[in-house]
Amino acid sequence: MHYFFHISFDGSRYKGWQYQPRLRTVQGTIEDTLKEILKSEIRVEGCGRTDAGVHASQYVMHIHVEEGFDFDLKFRLNKRLPDDIVIYDILEMKNMEHVRFDAIWRTYDYFIHFEKNPFLRKYSSLYEFDNLDYAAMKKATELFLKYDDFKAICKQPLLYNHTRCNVTHAKLYVDEKQGRLRFTITANRFLRGMVRLCVYFLLEVGRGKMSVEEFEDRLANGKDGFIRPAFPNGLFLSRIEYPYLNLENQSKLFRMLKIGLES
Repeated sequence: MHYFFHISFDGSRYKGWQYQPRLRTVQGTIEDTLKEILKSEIRVEGCGRTDAGVHASQYVMHIHVEEGFDFDLKFRLNKRLPDDIVIYDILEMKNMEHVRFDAIWRTYDYFIHFEKNPFLRKYSSLYEFDNLDYAAMKKATELFLKYDDFKAICKQPLLYNHTRCNVTHAKLYVDEKQGRLRFTITANRFLRGMVRLCVYFLLEVGRGKMSVEEFEDRLANGKDGFIRPAFPNGLFLSRIEYPYLNLENQSKLFRMLKIGLES
């Protein structure tokens, strides 16, 4: 039997999604909990990796087991998993569908606030910058739609056979009264550290440390050089799309964070 799990998690306490020996990861925590319930080793496959401290308001994983369940597995998992991981749905699949290889689009959202706020600190990154050039940042954001090779904003480009990504949506939302910003981007794939590096360069443009033209030259020519990824806590994997499945983001926190940053 083959099952998709629609979940979300707060990544603050975890060293990322992927299992690592002797470290707390989301995958390892879920596998350990499944083992307790099912009394057997269960391998979980995730729709992608997230770095340490990164959140997922929508995430999909799958498992394959010999027999189905005669009890409410969703209920038991939610009772035993820590409060920072939730299972929304468990869906029986028919044709060995794959959560990673079948995903056609992924969306990430990154939140920033510019004044210290104890209630935002876990889910939005604090950058105490004044007088950012938002118009220039929005122009730089449009460049992600113009190019398809992102070697210049990849943490480890040598890990890949190629660094091309098909970006279909990229937008910057700003609420100056709230002192908050949201960057959202959708693509068929993302490279290691790509979204946090996108944010790093947008902030460099906004601060006047790099012009829009200089950023475009870097993108167009795959130039490397010093880069520092934006903080992890503002980043959410927020949507996974499949040709045969439509999942709504059920995170109330994520919907709250977007208030004022949607138009």
